[in-house]
Amino acid sequence: MTNTVRNTILSVAIATTALLPLTGSAETTIPTADIGQMAKPTAEMQAVLDALKSLGAKPIHSQTVEQVRAQPTPADAVAAVMKDKGIKPGPEADIATSDMMIKGAAGDIPARVYTPPGEGPFPVIVYFHGGGWVIANIDTYDASARSLSLGAKAVVVSSHYRQGPEDVFPAAHDDAYAAYVWAVENSGKLNGDAARMAVAGESAGANLAANVAIMARDNKITMPVYQLLVYPIAGNDMNTPSYIENADAAPLGKADMAWFVKYAFAKMEDAADPRVNLVARTDLQGLPPVTLITAQIDPLRSEGQAYGEALTAAGVDVDMKNYDGVTHEFFGMGAVVPEAKQAMDLATKDLRAAFGN
Repeated sequence: MTNTVRNTILSVAIATTALLPLTGSAETTIPTADIGQMAKPTAEMQAVLDALKSLGAKPIHSQTVEQVRAQPTPADAVAAVMKDKGIKPGPEADIATSDMMIKGAAGDIPARVYTPPGEGPFPVIVYFHGGGWVIANIDTYDASARSLSLGAKAVVVSSHYRQGPEDVFPAAHDDAYAAYVWAVENSGKLNGDAARMAVAGESAGANLAANVAIMARDNKITMPVYQLLVYPIAGNDMNTPSYIENADAAPLGKADMAWFVKYAFAKMEDAADPRVNLVARTDLQGLPPVTLITAQIDPLRSEGQAYGEALTAAGVDVDMKNYDGVTHEFFGMGAVVPEAKQAMDLATKDLRAAFGN
């Protein structure tokens, strides 16, 4: 089947059915009382959204993959706001970095290692960026990795992974696990401590981090001692309260998520895989503690919170916090969005406690 035919079929499927409901039924009924109107962003969050628009970024779903990969990102918008307001880079800018190629599941993949000041050995965080398994890279999410390294006093291995449509599911998941194994095996060379590993990620990357923890448990290898999951993709239902409430949100809305599904998966049914539909899993026992962060103005809020509740029901310790007035992608915006600074402070505090720092 050609890519053109496959994409046409997927477009029709998305337009008519969105994603398969979590329940597996033909439709999902949500009480009207549980669905609110999209919230208004804070002034600081709105400034970033305005900057992104002024830079020429267009809605993801309205463009080709190549166009989206080339357009300005939320990180570019933050840089524009910092310049406009005369905000200088913080101490995160001085974190030492080293770019390298590491072993993935089907060949080498790019990675960046962030090392905090001090003597070490340091704890190690394996971090996975967002982008719907289709766009973005380690540069796009550089701010998050820097802040995690500084705040958690840890070496951060920020790993890229194969993306669709060139390499569809489960290529990214396979690479993420391979990156974690590499980090464990090479922790000593990184001035890291393999006894104090953690996984972290945002959006699609948070899904990867969650799956790495599950795979480490199942494969009986070195377990991470902690998970940081920031607005994870954790389900396959596009009719949740937050999807309906934030259908037209920027920088991520319902149509944008459908666009990601179109290019990240070979067929619609793959979105029901338990690696994607985490909220439906019944095998979450024995996983490491979690900090789970969600944003109010985000289609993924409901499934992230549902995953936190499922983990709690399975006996996993969960520190879950939702931040009002902010959108998807806010986490790395601590230089200009106060809620992002608060979220990063929470994440690094929990990580330090897990590491014994």
